[in-house]
Amino acid sequence: MAKTITTRYDVAEHLRTPEEMAAYLEACMEEAQGDATIVAKALGNITRAKGMSQVARDTGLSRESLYKALSGERNPTFDTILKVIGALGLKLHAEPILKD
Repeated sequence: MAKTITTRYDVAEHLRTPEEMAAYLEACMEEAQGDATIVAKALGNITRAKGMSQVARDTGLSRESLYKALSGERNPTFDTILKVIGALGLKLHAEPILKD
């Protein structure tokens, strides 16, 4: 039997358009159930897809601080989240929660 070779899946390689990036972030926010580190990690994936250096320039933050903030291992400040979302060309929106 032939040996199966697998490679690590990197979602950043599949986020090509702003629409794909927005849909991915929206899905992650829904799945996060209040876990900010999941949202931070999703933003990190989108930032890598767009280009970490470019987003760092656009936010005025260093690449190193962006990698740390968006690693999913810590909770970035809301200010950082807003800067990154703006640099990605995305926006947050709110909608009411519909209760049954």
